[in-house]
Formats: sequence, C-alpha cells, structure tokens
Amino acid sequence: MFKGSNVALVTPFKNGKLDEDTYIKLIHFHIKNGTNGLVPAGTTGESPTLSHDEHEKVIELCVKESSGKIPVFAGTGSNSTEEAISLTTHAEKIGANGALIVTPYYNKPTQEGLYQHYKAINDKCGIPILIYNIPGRSVIDMSVETMARLYELKNIIGVKDATGDLNRVNKTLEKLGENFLQLTGNDDNAFEFNKRGGNGAISVTANIAPKLCSDFQKFSLSKNSDENKKAENLNKILQPLHHAMFVESNPSPVKYAAKILELCNDDVRLPLVKVTDSTKEIVKKALHSAKLI
Repeated sequence: MFKGSNVALVTPFKNGKLDEDTYIKLIHFHIKNGTNGLVPAGTTGESPTLSHDEHEKVIELCVKESSGKIPVFAGTGSNSTEEAISLTTHAEKIGANGALIVTPYYNKPTQEGLYQHYKAINDKCGIPILIYNIPGRSVIDMSVETMARLYELKNIIGVKDATGDLNRVNKTLEKLGENFLQLTGNDDNAFEFNKRGGNGAISVTANIAPKLCSDFQKFSLSKNSDENKKAENLNKILQPLHHAMFVESNPSPVKYAAKILELCNDDVRLPLVKVTDSTKEIVKKALHSAKLI
C-alpha cells in the first residue's frame, strides 16, 4: 500500500475560505488519472495556515470522496505532540489509511525528543504512520538510527524523505530493510531514489501532471528494463516541471500552474503570496515543455 505516485494535495481557497467544491473535483481528478494515493493537509496543502477545524475538514472530505478507491495518508503532524495526537486519532476515526507526520519544527528536539514524540503518537493510535523528514523546513534531521528505533513500534511503516540526500536511501535500506517504506519528497530525484531502493514519491508535480507522474512511477519501479527506459524518458520530460514548482515557495507555483490548467485558482494564505511575473513565465514554459498546454 502507498507505493508509486502519491499527490501532496493542494488546498484550494475561495474568498479566503476552503473551496470544498473545487477540492472534491481535484480528488476525483486524481482518481481518474491514476494517482496511487492522496496526501491531504501537508506542506503543499498549506497545513500551517489551516485552522484546526479546516485541517480536520480537509482530511474528512478526502476520505469521503476517495471512497476507498485509493489510500489516503492524512497530514497530521504538529510541533505540539498533543495536537499531533489529536489530529492523528481524528484521522483514524474517520477512516484514513494512515498518517504522514512531520518532524516537530521550531522546537528543535534532540533525537531522543523525536523518538518520544513519535512514540507518544504511536501509542495513542492504531493506523500506519509515515515519518516526514524535511530538515529544510523543520531544521531537525531525523537520523537513520532514530528511524530504526521507531520502526520497532507497531505503527511506524516508513518515511517521506525530503532530505535530498540520495545516500540516505541506501543507508536506510541497509539498516531497516526493504519492508520499510521509502518515499521521496523531492520530485526531481525520484528516478534515482527509486533505483536505489525507494518505493515512490509524495509529489507536488502530481497536482498538475498526475498521469505523467503515475506512469513515471510505474515504469521506474518496474523490474522490466524497457519500462525503466520509459521512466528515464518521462523523467526528462518532468524535470522542467519539477524545477518550476520550486522557483518560489511551495505551493505558490503549483497553484499558479493549476490555475492555468483550470483545476483551481492560485489563492494562497499569508504569509505566502502569489508568484511573480517572472515565475509565471517559467511555469508556463514548463507546462508547454510537458505538453500540458
């Protein structure tokens, strides 16, 4: 479960509020276009600026509308352990397939603090948990050794690795084995990530190119050399898109791309702002390059 192309869903807004109708359409758009899993209320979903009620609503709608067709791993992390427990138990109660839990940001816990944070959540819930290791945003980098300790707990099943360090894939595989799920959080390194033993991605680009991303993942995870070659070709097509999505702070560029594709508008919540004119041109060029417009 939860291998391949999993979309880090954007959260559409309209007049400052959650745009439920558009959000529901996005969910069905992904089901139709081969996305393997849905990840609501993560970084790309602007979870830091969602109210607690909105956060829960976003997850509830995703679980309801996906109707078991594809798995939902809900973003339920927080730098408050109690809040992370609350969000995770709620996700479990409404039927999410698992939880994606970011390492606590700002607090700067030690490795022991990280262990105790995840252990406390693990002990209070009964759904699979993916560790979300993103030191570029959280400042803290969870070590492979700490992950190995956590993997001994009942609910910890893997990691979304947004370190950008490809050697980490090999180290994690060697230390924790092939059953420990490794998903990249960096679209641009997904091809090499999978070659080294990764299992897929939680993707920003999949918001706007779900079919390309799901095909790429299918072919890159195949044991067939001809399909691996197809993955290599798709990777070349996707690279300009991956780059364009991070010219400015995520999710502003991907929301602008989604606006061009008439998937949702490009509203983001402060302190994020809409992209500049120069970034708009980069995004348009990347969409043209991938033949999406």
